[in-house]
Amino acid sequence: MQKQYIYVDESGDLGLSKNSSKFLIISALITDDPKQLDRIIKNARRNKFKKELKNAKEIKFNKSNPQVRKYFINKLNETLNCLGIHCILEKKKLSSFYLKENKDKLYNYVAGYLGDAIILNCDKVEIRIDKSKIKSSLREDFNNYFKQKLINGSNITDIVITHSYSENFSGIQFADLLAGTVYNKFNNCDSQYIDIIDQDKFPQTYIELWK
Repeated sequence: MQKQYIYVDESGDLGLSKNSSKFLIISALITDDPKQLDRIIKNARRNKFKKELKNAKEIKFNKSNPQVRKYFINKLNETLNCLGIHCILEKKKLSSFYLKENKDKLYNYVAGYLGDAIILNCDKVEIRIDKSKIKSSLREDFNNYFKQKLINGSNITDIVITHSYSENFSGIQFADLLAGTVYNKFNNCDSQYIDIIDQDKFPQTYIELWK
């Protein structure tokens, strides 16, 4: 069967202070052809935004201007066999003391809902997540938990999870754009970017925890 690729990134932080974000968003971009994502960024760098992206190592939502954000989000509507899934945590609804005190476990917990929601008709999956966990033990803990959630109710037998620098993978950069788009709607009450997404051409699933 055809191999599937999953790219994961988040927007918002894991803090719970008054200065922290109100929401944590973890997003996944799923595709069977990551090269189409590479082509979008490569063409934009060569033509559309040659000057704007000249010194940018990667495309990130919080470092891009509105024109660049809207361009790339709209380009996702032109991709084939791509979809997005988003887990949305409103932190004030978090009641678990354990999760409040263990931020890595909180991240894994929210990402677990993402894994549960991903239903794939394939047996091979490659997952790349933005490299944020420094300790190998934390990466391993996430990998084991996410794998278990992903294989629930599926026929997936071969899962490879790699924590990679986002500048090296277009898929992670697009996952960042998607996470930022959803965050902007929920945390900032601004839907100008999420409204660009064509649900028919680029399907999205939104999971609001404890809604």
